Amino acid sequence: MRVWPFRGGANTAAPPTADPLVTEELLRRSVEDLLVIRDRVTRGALVSFRGDLLVAPARACDALTERLRPLGYTPFLRRDGDGVVIQAWPLTDATVPSRLGVSLALFLLTCGSTLIAGLGYAGSPTFDALRASPSALRFLAGLPFAATLMAILLVHELGHYFTARRYKTAVSLPYFIPLPISFLGTLGAIIRMRSPGRDRNSLFDIAAAGPLAGLAVAVPAMLVGLAWSAVVPTPPSGHVAFGDSLLTRLLVQLRFGAVPAGFMVFTHPMADAAWAGFLVTALNLFPAGQLDGGRISYALFGRHHRAIGKGTVAALVLVGVATALWDVLVEGGDGASALNWFVWAGLIAFVVGFHHSPPLDDITPLTSGRRVVGMFCLLLIVLLTPPFIVRVK
Repeated sequence: MRVWPFRGGANTAAPPTADPLVTEELLRRSVEDLLVIRDRVTRGALVSFRGDLLVAPARACDALTERLRPLGYTPFLRRDGDGVVIQAWPLTDATVPSRLGVSLALFLLTCGSTLIAGLGYAGSPTFDALRASPSALRFLAGLPFAATLMAILLVHELGHYFTARRYKTAVSLPYFIPLPISFLGTLGAIIRMRSPGRDRNSLFDIAAAGPLAGLAVAVPAMLVGLAWSAVVPTPPSGHVAFGDSLLTRLLVQLRFGAVPAGFMVFTHPMADAAWAGFLVTALNLFPAGQLDGGRISYALFGRHHRAIGKGTVAALVLVGVATALWDVLVEGGDGASALNWFVWAGLIAFVVGFHHSPPLDDITPLTSGRRVVGMFCLLLIVLLTPPFIVRVK
């Protein structure tokens, strides 16, 4: 799911000399053959050089990273008007403790909590028969749901993890979050990224790898789950229905055609888990803050990412209002089905936030191929977001 921001976890190193003037001079010598220096600004331990680059930004970033590391500094390159600013921060590469035991324990606990949640999903004749068992075997009735959902989440997180490792970014193992009291059994998972991205291209790859890898499991799981599902008469009242995203509606249409009035699709637990995978992916693709979509937005739009994040919150509120009005005025409901839109808006505004740490090289543009993939990722928000989570009919 979310990749935690680069902040507060990096190792800091004192310059090799206590004299700030000497340190500043050493930094200037490290920069002067790569940048025609127009001016120099010092704010505490931060030293900035503004001017014109003499080499490509990627080459300058690589050279400066190697030169400044022994001095206990990390370079950040960004545009500034008609020039370039190189900021030398007193940070060195971070090392992230593996904490394999903690990661494994949380994974096993989440397997257990999703297994418990899976008991609420029927539709698999093979595993439903275990519900009547007087032994602990009855818990295996939740296996189709739990195994599918955990596979989607695990592949999602490993997509982030291995892509980050490929770019030599300091990153932790995935930490799963068990939540037995929820209808999914989990809040997903996180990984902690303790060093900044190399450039926008690597930042994009790390962010997009998770959702795309997760969908590579979720879509086939939905197809298999729907193949094992059935169309049945709709119960008179009191049944729980999941909200259908556009993608879910399309896949149901391909499998069953038009479902007649008075009938509904009784889904296999694997399809229910794939639906949950779609939901998790959609939430993570919202273009705000440190969410996967926020990182993709930063890679695509740079400094405009904050405005896009705030626009996302405003759009969620507006859609929530429209959904509530439709539910009350057209469907004859109480408007409660629109609550999820306001919850998501509140989580982004007050928990996720709109901040995003810049990569080392904030000048090298995103490649055209990645821009196409990035726009597709943003389109996935529309395809994967259901109008409501659950509704009792």
